[in-house]
Amino acid sequence: MDLSTAVWRKSSLSGDNGGQCVEVAANLPGAVAVRDSKDPHGPNLLLTPAGWRSFVHGIKAGDFDLLS
Repeated sequence: MDLSTAVWRKSSLSGDNGGQCVEVAANLPGAVAVRDSKDPHGPNLLLTPAGWRSFVHGIKAGDFDLLS
């Protein structure tokens, strides 16, 4: 997928201290793109909008809290 038109945004809770942040582009037709904010030219993860909603729901529910 061509990501040249992606509008990337980082969480307002993310600081500028070089922490572990992701950026999300939700303006793409049929996809939500995710990337590492420290490596913007690196690999991207592409999800369907439903997959993104499911992932965010899992984060809010604590489904991934023990993955470290």
